[in-house]
Amino acid sequence: MFDIDRWKEIVSALKKNRLRSFLTAFGVFWGIFMLIIMAGAGKGLENGMFEGVGQIAQNSFFMWTNQTSEPYKGFRRGRWWSFDNDDVLFIKNSIPEADIVSPRIFAGGGSGNNTVRNDKAASFYIKGDYPEWNNIDPAEILMGRWLNDVDIIQRRKVCVVGDQVVKELFESNENPIGEYLKVNGIYYQLVGVIKPVSNINMNGRSEESIFIPFSTMQVAYNYGSEVHVLGVTAKPGYSAALVEEKVITALKQRHKVAPADVQAVSHINLEKQFKQFGALFDGIRILTWIVGLGTLLAGVIGVSNIMLVIVRERTQEIGVMRAIGATPRKVIGQIMLESVFITAVAGYIGMVLGILILEGLNYVLEIAKANEDSNIFISNPSIDLTVAVACLAVLVVSGAIAGYIPARRAVRIKTIDALRAE
Repeated sequence: MFDIDRWKEIVSALKKNRLRSFLTAFGVFWGIFMLIIMAGAGKGLENGMFEGVGQIAQNSFFMWTNQTSEPYKGFRRGRWWSFDNDDVLFIKNSIPEADIVSPRIFAGGGSGNNTVRNDKAASFYIKGDYPEWNNIDPAEILMGRWLNDVDIIQRRKVCVVGDQVVKELFESNENPIGEYLKVNGIYYQLVGVIKPVSNINMNGRSEESIFIPFSTMQVAYNYGSEVHVLGVTAKPGYSAALVEEKVITALKQRHKVAPADVQAVSHINLEKQFKQFGALFDGIRILTWIVGLGTLLAGVIGVSNIMLVIVRERTQEIGVMRAIGATPRKVIGQIMLESVFITAVAGYIGMVLGILILEGLNYVLEIAKANEDSNIFISNPSIDLTVAVACLAVLVVSGAIAGYIPARRAVRIKTIDALRAE
């Protein structure tokens, strides 16, 4: 049953050592508070990173060409070369582990206005894509549709634009679908509006881009069969790194580039990037728990120290208790209760305050993210409530252990010696 007199005794004992008790409780409070804040911030950073990459294929890689750095088969060093249309079929036919293969060409994004509609003009990134590109780096279709195979086959003069293009060239109450944009002197009918779901910008921000059928753009810009970027994904069960190595080796051989020429082909492997990010966040989590648990341990040691001081100052009182019949178990229990009281109350306050601050931070971030011009790299900072409660439980148990050590020392003192103590 609840013993009100015992709790009054505990509170009275703590009041006698008010300053030391407060400092000890603050150490416990600060330990669990910082553990929750650091763990929540780390989780928010991880969430923000993965939200930033959206639904982009994690088993994908992208390649583009550079000048050669080695002479090979009669070609001089420093030769300019490029991928071409036939490379797409070549990869599909010769690399069975490759799944999606999509080329891209691009232009624009300079200081001059390259896009005109009525009396409005602006500069945007111009990209020529296949429909498959949206399977590698998906975008949200806000209005209309994405490019399709018929656009490629018939070389239609149509375009899909990012949402920022619509904001700059159209009024808020206008429907852009079906309207025409004059891009570098050629009119294209707008058939779709997209919004990127990732922060990965391949050849310019997608929200500020105009997407034209790949075949149409090759003719309009007189690119011939030139390809600027190749996006490739690996089939399920295959490593993107393995596929990347095989594709680059095969393309070098096809274009007579030295196999050892590492400069000739630049590439980004998202699979490797995601693994590196995963290792980074694993390290952050481990560091967070090491620092947090270390701070908690310091708080528990502080509780043990304050209980040692309290026991020393109450030696005579403990002697009186023993003299009037208090059992060692009762003495130990009272001292341990004082220790548990400090850790439980301080730990609970630290846990609740830490969770409230994380919730408040999350609310502020949601408001900031509603502003489309904001660039937030942290999302939903939080900690699993089960983990937080488990930390509090471990802290209380540690507090009980911290109180047990001085309690055992107290009952070992002979009653007559305790009564003589001053």
